[in-house]
Amino acid sequence: MKKFFGEFKTFITRGNVLDMAVGVIVGGAFTAIVNGLSNFILKPIINYILALLLGGNALSEVFTFLKKVEVDGVVDLAQSIYIDWGAFINAIINFILIALVLFIIVKIINKAKGYKPDYLGHSKEEYKKLKKEGKTKEEILAIAKERDEKLAEEKAIKDAEAKKHTTEGLLEAIKELLEKQAK
Repeated sequence: MKKFFGEFKTFITRGNVLDMAVGVIVGGAFTAIVNGLSNFILKPIINYILALLLGGNALSEVFTFLKKVEVDGVVDLAQSIYIDWGAFINAIINFILIALVLFIIVKIINKAKGYKPDYLGHSKEEYKKLKKEGKTKEEILAIAKERDEKLAEEKAIKDAEAKKHTTEGLLEAIKELLEKQAK
């Protein structure tokens, strides 16, 4: 039993579990803010614009009835079967808002952390040029790898040339000559 609680303590105090818990809590609060922005500010504006264009109450009245039940000449939504396009459009608006706000938050956090995008081994200008030429990610990586290998070869040649002109290099050359003569 002691081992079980020890393992549980280790599990619960791991950084990623705590980070996830904080993320879920903040995500819930964040969802409430986005829903408030969507439901109480943006949707009324969109409904107003749609009401001007289409007439009526816009999104709240966009239905396709599969079975329409009328009571005293008024549609009874509780007994009718219908597709609520307005609710669907509202869900799309919520999704776009959440994605937009998350994008902005991630951008701000990355900027604050000094995040630099990965240009796959190239400068920003080179990367953009290669993308404009229609190169895929794999091709861009291959170009960088090929360039780096060529630079490594050139460096090795330069280092070997430089080594020849040092005392150590001269001693190695003499040793090689003596070994050849001995054969």
